[in-house]
Amino acid sequence: MTIHQPPIPPVWAPPVAAPVRRDLCTDCGISRTTEPGRCGHACQFLKPDYPAMERAVHGRARDPARPDEQFFGPFKTMLRAALNEPRPGAQWTGIVTRIGERLLETGAVDAVLAMAPDPSDKWRPMPVLVTKPEGMAQCRGMRMGYAPLLALLEPARACGFKRIAVVGIPCQIFALRAIEQELGFERVYVIGTPCSDNTTTERFHEFLGLLADDPSTITYLEFRADYHVELRFSDGTEKHVPFLMLPLSKLPRDFFPLTCRTCVDYTNALADITVGYMGGEGEQWLLVRNERGEELLRLLGDEVRTAAPGTGGNRRAPVKGFLKNTVRAAGGLPVRGTPNFLRPLVGWLMPRIGPRGLEFARARLEMKAIETVLHLRRERPKRLRHMVPQHVWDLVASYGLTPGSGEK
Repeated sequence: MTIHQPPIPPVWAPPVAAPVRRDLCTDCGISRTTEPGRCGHACQFLKPDYPAMERAVHGRARDPARPDEQFFGPFKTMLRAALNEPRPGAQWTGIVTRIGERLLETGAVDAVLAMAPDPSDKWRPMPVLVTKPEGMAQCRGMRMGYAPLLALLEPARACGFKRIAVVGIPCQIFALRAIEQELGFERVYVIGTPCSDNTTTERFHEFLGLLADDPSTITYLEFRADYHVELRFSDGTEKHVPFLMLPLSKLPRDFFPLTCRTCVDYTNALADITVGYMGGEGEQWLLVRNERGEELLRLLGDEVRTAAPGTGGNRRAPVKGFLKNTVRAAGGLPVRGTPNFLRPLVGWLMPRIGPRGLEFARARLEMKAIETVLHLRRERPKRLRHMVPQHVWDLVASYGLTPGSGEK
């Protein structure tokens, strides 16, 4: 007797199990699978071996002769990019969404694992399996909060999918790569986005409440490389707030959880292609890391325009200031000490004289490395020797942070 399964919808959010409680966990989804014990070798926050993982994924680790690889991980090509026809509702122009569509249009994959908005909260990420190109449009835009993306690997396999693509942030992709060979898929494409300094969806709503009298009217939020937060509202208006004018002092000390203050892979070094903004100077920033990443970029053809990324300014002073403020914050948010009357002026100057393009991206990576060392020293000192890879120590060395006894 033939059993007929109901057709899988274009965007499907299968039910997932409850998480298993872990220390320093971002709920990537592995603990919700039938083999939660795999967290022991798949978690980024235990004992990550980036050189070995990079060799397994890209065929080589970071090349010391290419200094930017110490910041951004292995890559073949680095580009500034934008779709010629930006997609409505996309966070930038829609490159990630369009790659997913093209993979499904060409039959290169059976499904894409991605995030869509939860029906009850547009800002809450909901893991979904996308099986039709038109379904990718529902995944446009930014969400904030934890989401167990990798819990959908088992439903994808149960559906008989052989070739999949995964769109994820670094802690999800590290775990995926750690168990990839166990999964049995014929082909896995990995489209990575840089970490977004995640927080819970509930805490994110607190932040929105500080930015607008009626936060429910905010439809879009982006931290831009021009030192402004861009807000869009349901009535079509926009607002650009300089970073220095953000009400960070009103946020709780633990607004960003320790996991996100100790991330050692901000640029998603184990993805086939990383699509972000930090080095894009107002456009998107692509790091094509291997042959599979080149294949993904070719899918866009002449729909995308590319150029060499630019750079400008000097990161040293801002990073030193960040280090000083992070030490002063003693575990809280590193709020700048600029007097209120000077903040509008400094906010106007930073996009003009501060680090820009790749120099902005390098500054951000050094700041994340500084955060990692300082916060682990304060809150999980025994984790330092296992959690902090060499490339993080390399980034902080010139700022006077070196491993102490037992830290490496």
